Amino acid sequence: MLPESSSFQFIVLSDMTPTLRGRLRASGLHLISTLCVAAMAAAMVFFIWYPWPYSEVSGGVGLFVLVVGVDIVLGPALTLVIFDNRKRRAELWRDMAVVVTMQLAGLAYGVHTVYIARPVVLALEGDRFRAVIAASVVEEELPQAPEDLRTLSLSGPKLVNTRDAGQGDEKFDAIMAAAAGADLGMRPRYWLHWDDKARADARKVGKPVTELLSRRSAQAQAIQKAIARTGRPIEQLIYIPMLARLTDWSVLLDKTTGDPVGFVPADGF
Repeated sequence: MLPESSSFQFIVLSDMTPTLRGRLRASGLHLISTLCVAAMAAAMVFFIWYPWPYSEVSGGVGLFVLVVGVDIVLGPALTLVIFDNRKRRAELWRDMAVVVTMQLAGLAYGVHTVYIARPVVLALEGDRFRAVIAASVVEEELPQAPEDLRTLSLSGPKLVNTRDAGQGDEKFDAIMAAAAGADLGMRPRYWLHWDDKARADARKVGKPVTELLSRRSAQAQAIQKAIARTGRPIEQLIYIPMLARLTDWSVLLDKTTGDPVGFVPADGF
């Protein structure tokens, strides 16, 4: 005969086992569904809003990964704690609704943060490119942009040129806005189409990639890989520095056409 204490422990464990199995099953199903939702959100972020290399240079993605990572862990963990199939159905549905609502709120916050930090314009500003995020655009000036540039892109940045500020009041306004952090690439009133003039401007300010190699010898391997990805010989390429929210890279251009053909993870300044 089992001692009285052992019998009590056996009865308790026997009673808990179905509940524990139910909790693990509910938590596992919750984890799978959370991963599916997170995967769909990540696909939209990494393949549509932040095509490479903007996922690396524009920021926002790190916060998304953090928020979604916490979301993935927190939801199933809470389900494991609160799920109990001995509860009344209405009470169980209420508890799960609270958990799912918290998860969706966290996911919505993460997606919104990435949405407003998404790159919408790659603007040539004189002798440099600037990857402009949505939150930095002076939106009240959008009606002054060319007609097809008056809405902010949802599928990666649009390539644009910028015009110089005029004289008098416009030049003073541009100087003051730049001092406040709104450079020409962030102001739609200065945006221009990427056309033959833009290509000529780019060819004029672009520098030989051999110069970048000599200046950034420590990053020679990364530069060589970027050159290889373009499918062009180094003699056919020029580069222009690129400013971005998180880190500064360089844009590779075909020196004949003046069009961008690749990106280099090296500061061109």
